[in-house]
Formats: sequence, structure tokens, C-alpha cells
Amino acid sequence: MPESHHADIRRLDLFAEMEESNFKALMRGSYVQNFPQRIELIMEGETSDFLHVVLSGSVDLYSCWNNQETSMATIRPVSTFILAATIKDAPYLMSARTLEKSRIALIPSQDVRAIFDTDAAFARAIVNELAQCYRTVVKNTKDLKLRSSLERLANYLLRQHNKTGSSVIDLSMEKRRLASFLGMTPENLSRAFKGLSPFGVTVSGSQIKIGDVETLEAFAKPSVLIDNMQS
Repeated sequence: MPESHHADIRRLDLFAEMEESNFKALMRGSYVQNFPQRIELIMEGETSDFLHVVLSGSVDLYSCWNNQETSMATIRPVSTFILAATIKDAPYLMSARTLEKSRIALIPSQDVRAIFDTDAAFARAIVNELAQCYRTVVKNTKDLKLRSSLERLANYLLRQHNKTGSSVIDLSMEKRRLASFLGMTPENLSRAFKGLSPFGVTVSGSQIKIGDVETLEAFAKPSVLIDNMQS
């Protein structure tokens, strides 16, 4: 892998504290590849040969069953996917494809596992990241099981508002993918947007405006135990 990419990867919490010699050993067996839009990177059920690091662009993690497909997450720079399969030497539980032209670093899974066994700081960072992923899954599951489609959409919009500080939200994904991510059909998403209009939400194409944040919060009842994805 070109050394020009090392600094970006090294800044990730996963690699920040590991021994320099071990980091260099990981990088020696790794490489960077550019992928055009909508290229399949991995397929669920396949062996986890590499840990992937998104350096630029974005990647959709999705899953399929019985001719149905759902979007699980969007990965943006600089971050990894799918760590659990790499550590367990297990098949991928999700597929991944590029949403736009993307640059991806591929780190051999066997090298990651080997250094996990010898570098304590790296092992702690892996455990911490896997724990964070587990907590995120629990929060997403609570969001799906405890809330109606209207409440899920309202809390999603509030999370975007809290991220940007703006009451005008430009959707970063197609509405079809947003519907899939929130566990509803595109038709239900359209109805949910209309259902939020009494709470000050207006829609113009991919731009969403929250006219009254307090009114929307009173309806959505956001919870730190569901909506804070950083804790």
C-alpha cells in the first residue's frame, strides 16, 4: 500500500495505539484499489478474506432474503467494515457495494488476526470497536421494535438536525434507501413524511425542513438510550 494512505488509516481508533512495527506489517500486505459506482465489493456468505477501509467515497451495506433487499448501513470515510467477520474468520453477514466512485484499502484478514494475538493495544481497540457495533445494533433494534414508522422517521430527522445544527436537512441517500434503512416501504415513507406535516415537517425533493424542532421532539420523544449512536 502506498505510504500516502498510512496516515489516514493510522488515525482510526482501531489502529492508533498499536505498535508501529505491527502497523507496518499490516500495511505491507495491504493494498488500495479504486472502484466505480455500484460495484459489488463483498457478498454475504462469502469468506472474509479482507478487512476493508473506506478512504474516499461511500459504501452501502445491505442484505437479501427471499427476493427482498434491505439497506443496513452506509459507510463513509475513513472507517472500516466488516470487522466481526474478519476477527471470527466467519462468512460475511452483509453484502457491500459502492454508492459512488470509492477508494478502498484491503487488509488481509489473516494478518489482522495474527496481530490481534500479539498486540495488546490493537486487541483492546478491536474489542472496543466491536462493543460499539454491538451497542449500535441494540439501539437500531429498539428503534425498529419500539417505535412506529412515523416515530422512526421523526427521530431520524432529529438525529440529522443534531448532527448539522440546521433545520434544513439534505438527504444523503435516495428515499428508497432511507425507507429500507428505517424498515419501511417507499410508499410508507411517503405517507410518514405526510404524517409529520402537522409537526412542522415539509418536503421539497431531497430537502427536508423542520419548521418547529420542539414540536417534533414532543412527538418523537428521542431517547439517549436509542438515538445517541456514539455512546
